[in-house]
Amino acid sequence: MSNSSVTHVKKACAYITRNESELLVFEGPGHDGLQIPKGTVEPGETPREAVCREVVEESGLATFSRPRHLVTDVWTRRESPPKRYVRSFYHAPVHETRDSWTHTVTGTGEERGAEFDFFWIDLPTEGSFALDLDDYLHAIREVTERRSAVGIGAD
Repeated sequence: MSNSSVTHVKKACAYITRNESELLVFEGPGHDGLQIPKGTVEPGETPREAVCREVVEESGLATFSRPRHLVTDVWTRRESPPKRYVRSFYHAPVHETRDSWTHTVTGTGEERGAEFDFFWIDLPTEGSFALDLDDYLHAIREVTERRSAVGIGAD
């Protein structure tokens, strides 16, 4: 099979944390397991711009630290017909006092109007995530530890 028959879709994924120990998640429609804010990178948009837009559209959070890129991978959504996601994962700390809330998705995507129930889970977690979205949770801790070791404060 040639690569020309493989569909690649760029995705931006957000690990939103509070107190360096809790991760923002929701249980979305159509998938078993926890999810994080994420979505498709639109034409003319960078993955960082997309992750910021997706966080606002899906969670309603409008104030969070500038997302830091953790890793980009290629994840197989399905083998036939071939579809791959080029996933860019970002981490952004947030100061949020609500322990849970429901947000109606905004924007122009197919999830517009859906209601997502957000809540925090403790890290590390053994929770079951949809779409392998937990693949890089370890990178949050590694970046935090590295920044602490060199004396860089969180921003």
